[in-house]
Order: sequence, then C-alpha cells, then structure tokens
Amino acid sequence: MFIGLGILILCVRAGGLIARIGRTLDEVDRQIPVISAPIATTLSHVGGIADTADSTLARLGVAVSQLENVASSASRTASTLGSIVATVASGLRKKGEMPASEVS
Repeated sequence: MFIGLGILILCVRAGGLIARIGRTLDEVDRQIPVISAPIATTLSHVGGIADTADSTLARLGVAVSQLENVASSASRTASTLGSIVATVASGLRKKGEMPASEVS
C-alpha cells in the first residue's frame, strides 16, 4: 500500500513538472516571432558588412598587385641604367679619357 501511495505521489509530481515544462515551451514559442525580426535584421547587417569587407580586400589585392608591378618595373629600369652607366664608364676608361678613380 505504501508503495502504491509513493508511486502516486511520484506520478503527480512528474505530471506537475511536465506541465511546467509545457508552459515554458509555450512562452518560448510566443517569444520566437518577436525576436526573429531583430535577429534577421542584425544578420542582414552583418552579412552586408562581410560583403563590404570582402570587396575591400579584393580591391586591396589588386592595388598590391599593381604596386608590385610598378616596383618590379622600377627595379628593372634601375638595373638597366646601372648597366648603361657601367658600360659608358668602362668605355671612357678604355679610351683613357676618364681615370679609374673618378668612376666611383
């Protein structure tokens, strides 16, 4: 008899707990539509910021590539000018018109 009474009390308490969980879930269901619009708006803004960052990074990549091309061209030009100056100085030294001490 005491076992039956214990099981009855346990079932009543479990039923109360399940009813409370049901009310909590109902409240969550009511709040989801209220908060979904601000969350969707926020996610939309975050997506826009990410898209802007992606396009900015792409532009920076192009700018860096162009700067590398300019630096490479400048290096080739400087190398070519150095070779020309060395050739002219060498030619002048061979003719005896310019002493070796003045080349440096």
